[in-house]
Amino acid sequence: MKQILFDVLEHKQTPRLPWVPFAGVHAGKLLGYTADEVLTNKDKLLASLLEVNKLYKPDGQPVVFDLQLEAEILGCELVWAKDGPPSVKTHPLEGEESILPCKCTIPGPEDGRLPMVLDVMKAMKEKVGDTTALYGLICGPFTLASHLRGNDIFMDMYDDEEYVKKLLNYCLDVAKAMTKMYVDAGMDIIAVVDPLVSQISSEHFEEFLSEPFTKLFAYIKELGAYSSFFVCGNATRNIEVMCKTKPDSISVDENVDLVATKNITDAYKITIGGNIPLTSVMLHGTQQDNMKYVIDLVDKMPNKTHLIIAPGCDMPYDVPIENSIGIAEAISQMDQMREALKNYVAVQDNIEVELPDYASLKKPLIEVFTLDSLTCAACTYMMAAANNAKAEFGDKIDVVEYKFTKKENIARCVKMGVSNLPSIYINGKLKFSSIIPSKEELDKAINDAM
Repeated sequence: MKQILFDVLEHKQTPRLPWVPFAGVHAGKLLGYTADEVLTNKDKLLASLLEVNKLYKPDGQPVVFDLQLEAEILGCELVWAKDGPPSVKTHPLEGEESILPCKCTIPGPEDGRLPMVLDVMKAMKEKVGDTTALYGLICGPFTLASHLRGNDIFMDMYDDEEYVKKLLNYCLDVAKAMTKMYVDAGMDIIAVVDPLVSQISSEHFEEFLSEPFTKLFAYIKELGAYSSFFVCGNATRNIEVMCKTKPDSISVDENVDLVATKNITDAYKITIGGNIPLTSVMLHGTQQDNMKYVIDLVDKMPNKTHLIIAPGCDMPYDVPIENSIGIAEAISQMDQMREALKNYVAVQDNIEVELPDYASLKKPLIEVFTLDSLTCAACTYMMAAANNAKAEFGDKIDVVEYKFTKKENIARCVKMGVSNLPSIYINGKLKFSSIIPSKEELDKAINDAM
C-alpha cells in the first residue's frame, strides 16, 4: 500500500518494508509487447502497467522508465530496441565550440511522446492511485546535458567550466518543466534519474551539480511531491554530496554497498532504496534466489527503517515473472519465507571462461565491461569513449564489449575480478572503474600500453 511507502519516506515505523519494482519496458513483457511498443503506444503501456500492479503488488511503481524522452524532444536521434529502452544516437551540441542550446526549447505537454505519457499517468492515478504511489521519472540534469553534448562534456568540465554550468542550468529548467507536468498529472514521487553522476568525482559534483540538484529537489518539495535521487553505477564516492542536495530518498544499484551507504543516508535522515542485482539475481536467478537475496539483504541491515526494497535500476525486459512475484512474497511474509529458505543454497553455474593471453598480445586490447551499453546510460558513454578511441587508433587497437546480461560475461567478470560496472580494462588491467575517461586520459592509457 502506498501509505507504507509514504511513511518510510517520512521516517515513520511501518509493519513491513515497501516494495517498488522498477518495471520499465519489462512491463510489456507481461503481455507480450515489445519495448518500443510500450514506449510509444498508450493503450499497451497502460495495460502493461496495470498488469505489473496486479501481479507484483507494488507499494509504488514508475509509469515510464525512459531517460530519453526529454532528449528526443530536444533534438537527439534515438536507437530503438525490442527488449530495452532506446538509447541516444546523436548529440545536437556535440563537436561545437561551447555552443549553448539557444535553439532548444523547454518541453511542453504537447511535445514528443509526452501527450501519451501524461495521459497514461492520469489514467494510472485514476485506476490505482488510491493504493499505489506513482513515480514520475525524469532525466537528471547531468545525464540530459550528456545526451545533448555527448562525451565532449567530460572535457568541458576541465576546459570550460562556465559553459557546463550554463548548460546544466538549462537542463535544470527542463527538469523543472517535466516535474511540473508530472505532478500535475498525479505523480506522487519524482525520481530524478541521473546515472552519469556515478561517473564523476565528488569534487566535480560539488562544483557543477550541487546547486542544480539542490534547487530541483527544493522545487519538487514546493510542488508537494516526494523526491528520489536515482543513480546507477558505483556512486559510493558521491553518496554524501548527493545527500547534501536534500532529496527525500536515494536509490542505488548493486555496485553500491547498501549497508555502508545506509549509514550515510541515515545520518542525513534520507531514505535509501535498492538494490537487488538486475542480471545475476533478477534475470538469471531462480525465484528462491530472489527471495533469499531480499531476506539476506534486509537481515544485514542493523537499522531496518528508512529502507525501500527495489531493483537496482530499470528491470531487464526478460526477468522471469515468478522472480518478481517471489520478491513481493518475501517482503510481505518475511518471517515465514526466512524460515522456509533457511537451508536454501543457490546453485552456481559452472561456466568456463578462457581469458586472452594478455602478455602475448600484439596490440592493446580494450575490454569494456558494461551492464549493457544499449540500455544503461553510463555504459553508453563509457562504450562511446572506447569506440571513439577505436575510430582514432584504427587497427592499432582492439575493442570488445562484455555485457553483464549474458551468463558467460558474468563468469568472465568473476574470473577477472571486475567489481564495478562500467569499467575499462586495457591488456587485462583495470584502468577506469565507474568513471568515464576524457579523450586525453584514454589516449594516454592506450599509448602507454603500446
